[in-house]
Amino acid sequence: MEKPSIKPNNPNFSSGPCAKRPGWNIDVLKSTPIGRSHRHKVCKEKLNEVIVKSKKILQLPDGYHVGIMTGSNTGALEAALWSLLGCKGVDVLAWENFGKDWVIDILDQLKIKDVNSHVTDYGILPDLSKVNFKNDVVFTWNGTTAGVRIPNGDWIPEDREGLTICDATSGIFAMDIDYSKLDVITWSWQKVLGAEAAHGMIALSPRAIQRLETHVPSWPIPKLFRLASKKKLIKGIFEGGTINTPSMICVEDGLDALNWVESVGGTKELVNISNQNLKIVEDWIEKSDCFKFMCEDKNTRSSTSITVLIKDEWFKKFNEEDQRGVLKKLFSLLEKEGVANDINGYPKAPPSIRIWGGSTVQNSDMKALLPWIDWAYNSIKNNA
Repeated sequence: MEKPSIKPNNPNFSSGPCAKRPGWNIDVLKSTPIGRSHRHKVCKEKLNEVIVKSKKILQLPDGYHVGIMTGSNTGALEAALWSLLGCKGVDVLAWENFGKDWVIDILDQLKIKDVNSHVTDYGILPDLSKVNFKNDVVFTWNGTTAGVRIPNGDWIPEDREGLTICDATSGIFAMDIDYSKLDVITWSWQKVLGAEAAHGMIALSPRAIQRLETHVPSWPIPKLFRLASKKKLIKGIFEGGTINTPSMICVEDGLDALNWVESVGGTKELVNISNQNLKIVEDWIEKSDCFKFMCEDKNTRSSTSITVLIKDEWFKKFNEEDQRGVLKKLFSLLEKEGVANDINGYPKAPPSIRIWGGSTVQNSDMKALLPWIDWAYNSIKNNA
């Protein structure tokens, strides 16, 4: 097979941290108030600007509070679990690695007794009709390590008794989400926005705030997870204050990303870019004799964490260790050619290729990448 002649303009297809926005350069950080206290007015204004812009761009419902948290999305989600759970049973959904982490938190760390775990294999969404909304419900919107997403919020009732706590980090901004169905939403800047990592975001509905102000969990809550004090919401978190010291460089980069979203037309355009990236890969897969999606159901297939398996008989004859060895050679070859960085599947997932299709990845780069994957795979196979 002849080596392709066109390379992606940006070879970064990592699923986190993700590619920077088109046109990004280091000069966007020039206005960072470096060396200033995060409690100073100039810093708090920037922190609050992130909050205000995020709420506006996402068009969150009235009454939702948005705050900046420590520890990226993981810290934000665990702050919600530690602060809100305990007064009801819990239904938790998991079909990939991070969802399973929340299962571990709920069962092994918080030791909640009344738990229904809806766990499926990689690539398959649990049966949403079996979820008990008398309980609190914990789930990811998009499975970053399996390429499976929840298609919509129709399965969540308006009159639910429990809270819905959603890890939305690899779907938010790039997918249509009915936020009114979610009482807690967490994400980070490093995914669809392509900004720097280490900081998380949390949005709380009025129902979640009511829970914070009426329920005191039976377990200790670390300072970094505390959203309330003496049954009162810590309002400063949602007004530009932070629990611990933020990186103002990361904050500046997050602001740049949000400004970019506004400049291209908001989340509608970001959703279009990501959906088109998925369509490009779907067209490639349809013609391929070697590759298939991990998620076979088109309705639940992720447009951001696009995960691909190899179905070729030559590859399937190997055991898992040797399959991973073949993929390691493929990734190395693509990186050496300067066409793809970090498209390896998640280590705990089946041997796979994972291509980020989020909105900072240009459609032209996705189109340019795929022939190179064909070329690299055939080169390894023919030289085996």
